[in-house]
Amino acid sequence: MRMYDLIMKKRNGGSLSKEEIDWMIRSYTDGEIPDYQMSAMTMAIYFQGMTTRETADLTLAMAHSGDMLDLSDIPGIKVDKHSTGGVGDKTSLTLTPMVAACGLKVAKMSGRGLGHTGGTIDKLESFPGFSTGISMDTFKENVRTIGLSIMGQTLNLAPADKKLYALRDVTATVDNMSLIASSIMSKKLAAGADAIVLDVKTGSGAFMKKEEDAVALAKEMVSLGNHAGRKTLAVISDMDQPLGFAVGNILEVQEAIDTLNGKGPADFTELCLTLGSLMLVAGGICADADQGRALCKEAISSGKALQKLGQLVEAQGGDPSYVEDPSKFPKAPIIREVLSEEEGYITHIECDEIGMCSLVMGGGRATKESTIDLRVGLILQKKRGDFVKKGDCLAVLHAADEETFLQAKERFLKALTFGKEEPKAVPFIKQIIEA
Repeated sequence: MRMYDLIMKKRNGGSLSKEEIDWMIRSYTDGEIPDYQMSAMTMAIYFQGMTTRETADLTLAMAHSGDMLDLSDIPGIKVDKHSTGGVGDKTSLTLTPMVAACGLKVAKMSGRGLGHTGGTIDKLESFPGFSTGISMDTFKENVRTIGLSIMGQTLNLAPADKKLYALRDVTATVDNMSLIASSIMSKKLAAGADAIVLDVKTGSGAFMKKEEDAVALAKEMVSLGNHAGRKTLAVISDMDQPLGFAVGNILEVQEAIDTLNGKGPADFTELCLTLGSLMLVAGGICADADQGRALCKEAISSGKALQKLGQLVEAQGGDPSYVEDPSKFPKAPIIREVLSEEEGYITHIECDEIGMCSLVMGGGRATKESTIDLRVGLILQKKRGDFVKKGDCLAVLHAADEETFLQAKERFLKALTFGKEEPKAVPFIKQIIEA
């Protein structure tokens, strides 16, 4: 085969065969196809699109380009969860111990954050001593014994995707449904779970700003997962404002613990219960979502979910006393209120900008080499639809110094829009995609 011929075929609107896609991904991963030719191919795909069959073949080819994690020696159905990301998204910290307390096996590989705040790994490392750099044997043993383990992506999972994404990122070919879906699902399939539940965000703080685009992506990924023999479900959830109230690593960990104590924000609690009920159905623990929701609520009210988080932290070298007493976490030097300069209803929050407030204070990474200050961030006091008077507290900022506090305060105030009329309420859970 020649890459030139495949580029021309796709450029002219043709469909690539499975054999052609397998050869292309294998050769590109091995360095036999240069970046300039793969760039031409991704641009051809961007304009001509891919069929459902082509997208499935591309996903499987990328999944098999590196290690395929085998969890078959762990009894029971193993379920994974993936979020497309957003501001204040600390879901895994609450969701995974909650469903593990219900008897579900959760084997999760997570990454570090690049952008607004840290990723799941960074937040877990807020617990002193906690390590995600555990061996595969330890990872599996923790899943087998406590029903839960979360480790960093240390394996060579889907290297084709890593290489291809870096190329797409600099050639303006990220925004294509087939390429996005295959990128996400290739890593999920390689991670070895039997079932996958997806949280696809939509809104100003999400990758998919429009709901119809989020639905299309969710349907594509659900189709890919089911095609590969993995039970796959998706939830479309709102990210037009931060999830919960806390944004920033330690602050989000504390809010996750509050939620496991039954004192979490309404939107965040609802998301965890919705995703948790679907995970329990996908894992064969419950017959339907209503039963799953009841089981999740019981895990929280009984204290079993919080206990499970403590077991996870202890099993991976962390200090579980912080789960029982989250006030032990270090605090930022500057903790100060941001007061409203306007009066009216909050009609819109530019969610991305709230994330940037945390970033400028040091709570996220501008580059992969950036060091995160786990203490900084903000806690919202008002959200969309709330009526605010001049002088009311809008948020409490946790900053490392005066300069970054002032920068974050300025950005925060600009991120809010006020109006005289109360905005129409919008559903937080938009849709559930099951097929």
